[in-house]
Order: sequence, then C-alpha cells, then structure tokens
Amino acid sequence: MSTSIPRPKYVSFDCYGTLIYFEIASTTRRLLGDRLTEDQTEVFLTDFRKYRYDQVCGEFYAYDQVLHDAYARTCKKWGLEVNEDAGQQLAAAVLTWEPHDDVPAPLKKLGDNFALVILSNADTKYLDVSVPKLGANFHAVYTAEQAGFYKPRYQAFEYMLDQLGAKPEEFLHVSSHVRYDLMPADDLGFTNKVYLDRGYDVQSPAYNYTTVKSLDELNSLLGI
Repeated sequence: MSTSIPRPKYVSFDCYGTLIYFEIASTTRRLLGDRLTEDQTEVFLTDFRKYRYDQVCGEFYAYDQVLHDAYARTCKKWGLEVNEDAGQQLAAAVLTWEPHDDVPAPLKKLGDNFALVILSNADTKYLDVSVPKLGANFHAVYTAEQAGFYKPRYQAFEYMLDQLGAKPEEFLHVSSHVRYDLMPADDLGFTNKVYLDRGYDVQSPAYNYTTVKSLDELNSLLGI
C-alpha cells in the first residue's frame, strides 16, 4: 500500500455503502419473513446484491423500481412469491440509513481541506436526505438520476467530469465498491483511487487502487 497519495483537486466519493451504511439486509429479511432458513437467507442476500448490480448495467430508470426488480429476480431464482410493495419498502428504508460511525468527523476534516464530490447510484431525492446527515461541506453532489446512468456505466463518471470541467487525473475517487466504482474509474483513467474496505468486494489489485480501512487512514495518507 502506498504511504502517501498525490494531492488531488477533487476527492470524489460513492455514497451508499461507502459513507452511508447500506443497511438493506433488515428490510429484505422482513420481506422474506420465515420463508427461508437463516443459512438460505444469507445466500439470498448475496444473490440480491448480484442482481442489483446487473439491474443498473442497462438504461437508467427509477431506483425504487431497480430495487424491486432486483428483488423480484432474486425471488424468481428461489421460487418465492414477490411482495408487491417490495420496492416501496426497500426505497423507504434508504431514507432512514445513517452514516457509518467512522465517517462524520474525518469526512468533515477532509472537506475542510479538499473539494468533496459525491457520485451516487440513486435518485436525487435520496441524496437530498442522506447528504445532510454526513456533516461535511460538499462542492458538488451528482446522482444517477442527473447523469441518466448508473455506475458502473462509464457515462455516470463522464457526467461528473463534464459538470466540473475536470480530468480524471484531477480526482481521488474513494469507494467501498470495486465493481461499481474502481474498475470503471480505472478504465477511464482515474489514476488515484482508494478502496475503503468495508468487506463488500474481493480485492482486485490489478485496478491500481490504494486500500484503507478508515477515513482517518485516508486523511493520514493525504497529510491532514
């Protein structure tokens, strides 16, 4: 791992999972009820995560429907009846999620020293609720709804670049998601990338990122 990171013009973040705790499991468990054993539920949750990824690789459409369709596809795989209001329940849960405990203080410090940007895979209405919970100053917040594309589509990143009139090498992009963020960012020439390891993804060092366990560690690498 690098002992320092070049000073960027912008520090961009994924939001859900990276800064906000992606707490979808409890709502999913409630939707499933007692239809699966605990071991089966764990596998179902893994499948649901994979289908959410696949669901955003096409054309953009509303995030609540993305959640519903990914859940429905997972239920189909498991031979389960789909809750009619699954998407509504899952979307409502997003609005209640809070930052990871280790985020607010170091993120505020980071925002006092750098221009912070969010590039999020959600509709704008979710970020309107979630971003104020983070307690930091943000230079810009961009959403999949604004871009018209979800990550890992390149166009989501290109939207951020176009809005800021910036180049990939001017960013340090931080995410806890290798597949959604760090892989496409590397493809597009983002030379400075950080994987905030929250245990979501298998390490893929070929994509040239630095791994940290906390934002405090990131701040240290940036010299603040």
